[in-house]
Amino acid sequence: MMTDRNGPEAGARGVTPRVLVLANQKGGVGKTTTAINLGTALAAIGEKVLIIDLDPQGNASTGLGIDRKSRQISTYHVLAGEASLAESITETVVPGLSVAPSTLDLLGVELEIANERNRSHRLRSAIQSLSASEVSEPFTYILIDCPPSLNLLTINALTAADAVLVPLQCEFFALEGLSQLIKTVEQVRSALNPDLSIHGVVLTMFDPRNNLSGQVVADVRQFMGNKVYETMIPRNVRVSEAPSHGKPVLLYDLKCAGSQAYLRLASEVIQRERALRAA
Repeated sequence: MMTDRNGPEAGARGVTPRVLVLANQKGGVGKTTTAINLGTALAAIGEKVLIIDLDPQGNASTGLGIDRKSRQISTYHVLAGEASLAESITETVVPGLSVAPSTLDLLGVELEIANERNRSHRLRSAIQSLSASEVSEPFTYILIDCPPSLNLLTINALTAADAVLVPLQCEFFALEGLSQLIKTVEQVRSALNPDLSIHGVVLTMFDPRNNLSGQVVADVRQFMGNKVYETMIPRNVRVSEAPSHGKPVLLYDLKCAGSQAYLRLASEVIQRERALRAA
């Protein structure tokens, strides 16, 4: 059952944050870009947001301007049981948006905790501890950025999440990757997290000049129905440039098509949350 929440005011009352995991077993689909910019857009409309970077490459952390030298406590330490999630949290240049950064150390954590009985629930326990801890302003949304593979990091994220948000590139093999992810979600739901659901599918890198893009959009909407967000993220140079400047595209160029799309997506996510609460 979903906890009633109405933005930051509800968070201030100590309501448990909604945890959304951005997952796709295929790389290069705009997953990290979506995590960064959806998080920024949610913060811009008044939510208190934490991005948990679970990808050893640490691109979400870099894209939010967190220098590698300053990642003294990372999600590796959290999963290894050496630090709390609260200790890893770093503020970003975006008001209302924080990040739990990652480092390459995450590559080894799977082996380190492989024989632990609670290996799949490490992140879930860390988030629950954060909810109960003294945080100056509690988070209303937690977004988890996963690596592009099905490993123990991704399983931890899916076990900790309320719902999955699937970035899907408008390309030929999109539906194949989506089918694989749906099977994974069903497996996690049956074995580890019975409340896990698919929040929605966001189509990324859409190019209206490309006939294939239009066909993929039609196919995915037919396959997933109203689970597909109306908002599509266009292929946009400014979106691609922003990470090299350590900024979300909304800070790099607010007026570009990519920024405006992410603001619409954030609004659509909030609308779905309200519909879920009302159901």
